[in-house]
Amino acid sequence: MTMLPEPQKLMRNFLRCHNWEERYLYIIELGVGLKPLPEAWRQDENVVSGCQSQVWIVVRQDEQGRIILHGDSDAAIVKGLIAVVFSLYQGLSAQEIVALDVRPFFQELALSEHLTPSRSQGLEAILRAIRSRILPLI
Repeated sequence: MTMLPEPQKLMRNFLRCHNWEERYLYIIELGVGLKPLPEAWRQDENVVSGCQSQVWIVVRQDEQGRIILHGDSDAAIVKGLIAVVFSLYQGLSAQEIVALDVRPFFQELALSEHLTPSRSQGLEAILRAIRSRILPLI
């Protein structure tokens, strides 16, 4: 996975944006930084249902038990939201990810109130998909 900012740095960068247009641009920039998803992984089993746009999430586990997430979307903002989620989960074990509630972080960013209802539902679908794919690894 491409190196994403740590959650604290992500928060600082986000709060430095002067308005929501800049914040959306930052989210899109984070998505551009994701490593491209191989075509072989763009299969039905990796599709996240419940998203208006196409979203693929692949969960792998390294030798140390840390979860490695890969993902992509055909929508720039959604791809950026995937990058935000991945930045919160990077380097964690399956147990740590399942135990981590990222919603307070999203509330602190005020994402919920500035995303369209369909994007908010898509974000929830992404979180559910990651969780359901990680549970068998515990």
